[in-house]
Amino acid sequence: MARLRIGLTGGIASGKSTVAGILADLGAVIIDSDLLAREVVEPGTEGLAKIIERFGDRVISDGRLDRAALGKIIFSDPRARADLESIIHPAVRRRAAELEAVAGSDAVVVQMIPLLVETGQADAFDRLVVVDVPPEVQRQRLADRNGLTEQEAEARIGAQASRADRLAVADVVIDNSDAGLDQLRQRVTEIFRSWQSEHANGTPGGPAVGNP
Repeated sequence: MARLRIGLTGGIASGKSTVAGILADLGAVIIDSDLLAREVVEPGTEGLAKIIERFGDRVISDGRLDRAALGKIIFSDPRARADLESIIHPAVRRRAAELEAVAGSDAVVVQMIPLLVETGQADAFDRLVVVDVPPEVQRQRLADRNGLTEQEAEARIGAQASRADRLAVADVVIDNSDAGLDQLRQRVTEIFRSWQSEHANGTPGGPAVGNP
């Protein structure tokens, strides 16, 4: 039986990591692109060398990538952001492929990719799951969680695909705007069990959960 490949995405502060954590508890193999993006720019990596070549030592602190300094640059300069993505994304995809290759043949593999839609990967998975919240919820969560100003929050939201673009390619939508953790866990568990059943029976497709 071939492993089932799930793409998990959503806007910033939508709750992707929480959903991924629930899926991990249920037995899914989670490949977190954000974690891989950190791994591929660790000191001594080719990725970090390319970033220094492009942005200079101003984004380095104590030999490591200064993410805050880099963030100030890329969220105000679309060309700089595109240059960074051209360095990071290929390296992350290679590492994700390596991790997926060692998963069990019957595994449910979930790749959590914040920029899945933006990087043209919508058709690369057996199912595409979008964790969805309205922009006003994103802004509030970014203010509470990251201490961002409204302008800073808008810049980060605007740097991603639109909500409509994400929903347009979703096989499954999880509305996480006001769900408590218990309710969210129940929804995700139902979806995961349906995947397992469909995968065992060789049936494509999956249920939509929540209202976009």
